[in-house]
Amino acid sequence: MWDYTEKVIDHYRNPRNVGSIEDADAIGEAGSLSCGDMLKLYLKVNDKGIITDAKFQTFGCGSAVASSSILTEMVIGKHIDEARKITNKQIVDALGGLPPEKMHCSVMGHEALEAAIADYYNEEITIKEDEDIVCNCFNISKTFLENEIRNNNLKTLDDVINYTKAGGACGRCQGKIKDILNSINGVEKKEEKLTKTQMIIKINNIIEKYISPELRKDGGDIELIDVEDNKIKVKLSGRCQLCNRSQLTLTHFVEATLKEHISNDIEIIQV
Repeated sequence: MWDYTEKVIDHYRNPRNVGSIEDADAIGEAGSLSCGDMLKLYLKVNDKGIITDAKFQTFGCGSAVASSSILTEMVIGKHIDEARKITNKQIVDALGGLPPEKMHCSVMGHEALEAAIADYYNEEITIKEDEDIVCNCFNISKTFLENEIRNNNLKTLDDVINYTKAGGACGRCQGKIKDILNSINGVEKKEEKLTKTQMIIKINNIIEKYISPELRKDGGDIELIDVEDNKIKVKLSGRCQLCNRSQLTLTHFVEATLKEHISNDIEIIQV
């Protein structure tokens, strides 16, 4: 059971400024329904740049409601440039704290505020073409993760999942997230030297956790046959064995997943 502060409970049970502003001067959105949390923030700004009203609509947990509610209180009365300086940590502090597993709710509030201010100034928020999307489940970019890791002094994979949700769904991007953490925190990545038996055990664990569940959804499966140096021999079964796209499945899903968790040098061979 998570421990919530009295302020979080109050803003969840009695949220302030719920609703929309028909003639809003700025609107910002963050999150998505597919992720389980979504926030839409409306701002009314006078000719002096002061935020005179703020309202929100949210779909999510109690922490998402509380974070959105207190954010509206924090921005009303501030100049929009001053509101731009509000961080997700300040949202958390204003609530008296949030459980680690709910920190992403404050991040969502901060993102919605940034989007609204960008809308006010007619700024475009775009992801650069050469920027990698690290977490496909939640469409989270490398730049965003790097900023959150630095700004919030994140040290572990669990920290990143709690703050951003990245890596918390299928888990395929966790290897990339760890590399980003190591790079930012100055940890040199050491190549893991495994015996053949250790490699077989590790591969089987990855197959059972990340690969087989997805293949079974379509009536297929996969079996590890042998490991020879960097060559991993596997056998597809069920519908995957007869599918004319089996090679694409091996290359773009099976091999890619194993590379993320083991090494970029591995090669998948179908037997």
